[in-house]
Amino acid sequence: MKYLLLLIMFGTFALIWKRSKDSLHMIQLEEYKSDNYRKWIKNNRERAYGFKKINQPVKKPLVFTQRAKRLYSANLILSGLLLLIVFLPYILWEKIAYFIIGTVIAFLLYRNQPDIMYLSSLIMGPIENNINMGFYKSAQEKIKGRDDLMVVGITGSFGKTSTKFVVGTVLEEKFNVLNTPESYNTPMGLSKVINNDLNDQHEVFVAEMGARAIGEIEEVAKLCQPKIGIITSIGPVHIETFKNIDNIMKTKYELIEELPADGVAIFNYDNEHIKKLADKTFKEKILYGLDDIENLDIYADDIVVSELGSTFTLRDKEGNSIQCTTKLLGKHNIYNILAGACVGKALGLSFEEISRGISKIEPVPHRLNIIDSGTGVIVIDDAFNSNPIGTKAALDVLSQFKEGKKIIVTPGMIELGEMEEEANREFGNNIGKVCDYVILVGEKRTQPIYEGLMEVNYNPDNIFIVNNLDEASVHIGRLARPKDVVLFENDLPDNYSE
Repeated sequence: MKYLLLLIMFGTFALIWKRSKDSLHMIQLEEYKSDNYRKWIKNNRERAYGFKKINQPVKKPLVFTQRAKRLYSANLILSGLLLLIVFLPYILWEKIAYFIIGTVIAFLLYRNQPDIMYLSSLIMGPIENNINMGFYKSAQEKIKGRDDLMVVGITGSFGKTSTKFVVGTVLEEKFNVLNTPESYNTPMGLSKVINNDLNDQHEVFVAEMGARAIGEIEEVAKLCQPKIGIITSIGPVHIETFKNIDNIMKTKYELIEELPADGVAIFNYDNEHIKKLADKTFKEKILYGLDDIENLDIYADDIVVSELGSTFTLRDKEGNSIQCTTKLLGKHNIYNILAGACVGKALGLSFEEISRGISKIEPVPHRLNIIDSGTGVIVIDDAFNSNPIGTKAALDVLSQFKEGKKIIVTPGMIELGEMEEEANREFGNNIGKVCDYVILVGEKRTQPIYEGLMEVNYNPDNIFIVNNLDEASVHIGRLARPKDVVLFENDLPDNYSE
């Protein structure tokens, strides 16, 4: 029995060693926020506690950072101690009833690893906060010590990452620029970039600033201390955590409030929510857009959009103008480019330098960029994220292609709170006006899209519902021919499931 006990204990621990990685992955995707992780467990009980492996490609794999290693170790230590405790009565008194009870509890420890990971995160919380504050203060002091450094902060409901790379590319015509990589936009992500990558040769630091709750932009702005702040857009993104548009507006405006007295605020004046914020701002401001040109500092006209990119005339209120060409797809990307032009002008670049920088801008991966499939089928990858405005922009780009059939693959939009169902139904309406074939990923979540398609009398024979992208690929292989266009619109993150 003692040998059997050891076998059960070590076997259970080995299984926990493997199973706990799934829980670690989920809490990492929830940015190590215990409350968010607990909510994920509640909303995904079958996936959290079940034993069936989800057979789909991982969008953002588990990364064993130092923090992940610490939490993983804490979870294993806690699990090991609990295993010892549940078998302690049998070790002391060697009664078969204690052995059976211990074995049952050992199985529950294995099954309930999500809860053990949650407890481990609570235990490690104060330790991690101290460690994080050390990294934060170190990065903050590094920025404070660089009076010669120009910091540009960018926030918005969408368009942040694309605008960041636009700004960086334009400014590289004159300056040595450091951009935050990919979607590094949290206090710890930004602290890591500042501590590890920022050096004395960098003249400009372009920082993307993300948030899911009030106060989070203020936190990253106090860290980076920007002198130029851009608000690209405000819309119903992360509405589950923000609850309403007013909270989103308040949070994005924290960037402007943190600018110094001599800072420059840059606003997308075509956005109705941002317009309200811009109008109440008394710091130096630059307004950009396409519509209300009498009140704009920088704008674009003579816009020609095609499947190859766009051309337009860049103008300012002083009467300067220049012809610009970009490889970026879609009219919505003109807004991102205008934000970059505003920063360029604020930092003394000529229109010629700005135009040259615009011509060098490369599409950001998974944000409406064309992929050569090698088969003659055109693939548009817009899989990073989706929102109501972004889906309209993607469908607008798709409509620019005049040859071939148009096929969309999508699981719909997420994190839109109470408006998610209606937004996806409208998405279905819009799809029905553009696409020849529709492949919906996930039957339950895409039901509103299906209903929206039916509202515009779309042919149900041209709709295919699949469980994952592998199944979608089978349909694409059957449907698509050279010159056809396939749009991948959104890709559910790894912590979402049906």
